[in-house]
Amino acid sequence: MTAPRIVEPKIRSVLQQPLTVGESPVWDEETGALWLVDILAPAVLRLSPEGTVDRFAMPAAVGCLGLCRDNRIVVGLQTGVHLFDPVSGDIEFLCDPTGRHVNGRLNDGKVGPDGHFWVGSISEAKPQVNDAALFRVGADGSARAVATGLTSSNGLAWSPDGRRMYHSDSRQCFLQSFDFDPATGELGEARRLRSFTEEEGRPDGAATDRDGFYWSAGVSAGRLNRISSDGEIVEIYQLPAAAPTMPCFGGPDFRTLFVTSLSTDRTGRFEAGTVIAFDVDAEGLAPFRFGNHSF
Repeated sequence: MTAPRIVEPKIRSVLQQPLTVGESPVWDEETGALWLVDILAPAVLRLSPEGTVDRFAMPAAVGCLGLCRDNRIVVGLQTGVHLFDPVSGDIEFLCDPTGRHVNGRLNDGKVGPDGHFWVGSISEAKPQVNDAALFRVGADGSARAVATGLTSSNGLAWSPDGRRMYHSDSRQCFLQSFDFDPATGELGEARRLRSFTEEEGRPDGAATDRDGFYWSAGVSAGRLNRISSDGEIVEIYQLPAAAPTMPCFGGPDFRTLFVTSLSTDRTGRFEAGTVIAFDVDAEGLAPFRFGNHSF
């Protein structure tokens, strides 16, 4: 096993407004806009190619979002999964997979190759407990739990052929993968790929590139880990953001990485959450859209 390559990318700032907990960046290749959430604001943000920032207030904490076929946005709120229309401002309730008996909220989520919204929860008990889960949500409002015993469901991403799903737990600090059927959304058995130390970076949000590598935000280590399909860290991108939360590929050629971060004083000084970007020698994939099959 060779030592990972250390990379210090040339960073540019994308957002001047401070974020509390920036998360869930998604590039819309049809409009050139970057969507993201500020979990505790709570708000959905849209960064246009011209540089303007549209901020849409949400009625409850918002963990994640995805693009829909009809140009709406699917959002994971404290109160469940909703459909948000950025033109009218309307928010339509779809389902609440967690139920109100659990002390938690929806966290990381992403539309999968099967056209469903895959969204996990996070325990908000103090101390946290392992009652979080990962859910598969359909456009008809159906929802079922597909993985349980989690503390902080995170890191969803799919291989380029759609036949493998990656998933992490930020608190239990592991990365796992599942065989995935892009036609039906059926999962195979979980396969543990690796565990992480705080110094390597607790695995937060993630993305995959066209070559099948998994890019994981190391939220506790100020870095982005590029990981092979068998779980080996092959490259470490050192970031100026102390607490990066999630990367996504974007730009006209999907060779730009956008990375959100959260507010933290972990380094001894307060640092607001933000969005940074840098170009990489890798190509990402367009996001899937909620509502029907993408494969």
